[in-house]
Amino acid sequence: MRIRLKGHALGAVLALCLPALVSALPAPAAAETLHGVVIAVIDGDTVLFRPDASSPSRRAFMKIRLADIDAPEHDQPYGDAATRALAAMILKRCVAVDTVATDVYGRTIGRIRVGAGEAVGLDLVRRGLAWPAARSRRAAAARALQHEARHERRGLWRDAAPVPPWVWRRTHPPEARPADRSTARRASGAPRRSSEEY
Repeated sequence: MRIRLKGHALGAVLALCLPALVSALPAPAAAETLHGVVIAVIDGDTVLFRPDASSPSRRAFMKIRLADIDAPEHDQPYGDAATRALAAMILKRCVAVDTVATDVYGRTIGRIRVGAGEAVGLDLVRRGLAWPAARSRRAAAARALQHEARHERRGLWRDAAPVPPWVWRRTHPPEARPADRSTARRASGAPRRSSEEY
């Protein structure tokens, strides 16, 4: 009988606390298609996006993390090449963002398209400038593009043994990496110069 009471007490505590815990988690973005302009490319898989339709409840710009891919870090081989390629494709262009979710950092996860074309993330994989995300629903298509890029030695596949970004991040923690220009400028007290540094 005593064990049963403890189980009921635990159930009551969980029933009271669970709604508070769930509400503290970031809510997933409702699947929708947003139209607007990419105002900055932060790295090979993250951009700042200004939606056409803004309202008091929606921010003037949003940080978008490309779904389905993981691009090399800035301080990693091909990181700058991935950033430049993404900028050439979408910077200051009208795009459509098919939202997928919101990550733990508050970024909207989405697939960005220019016109009726395919998602730009898949194009980065095709060029050998990004890896497919392992858990993506579109992983099979992305893996086929990666196989093609590897076979034709495009981008990072020119290297004998390219390191995936998730391995790079584990072996090169942020505190061990050289500071980028924006971090050094903020540390020196210099004002921010553009929206690219947010």
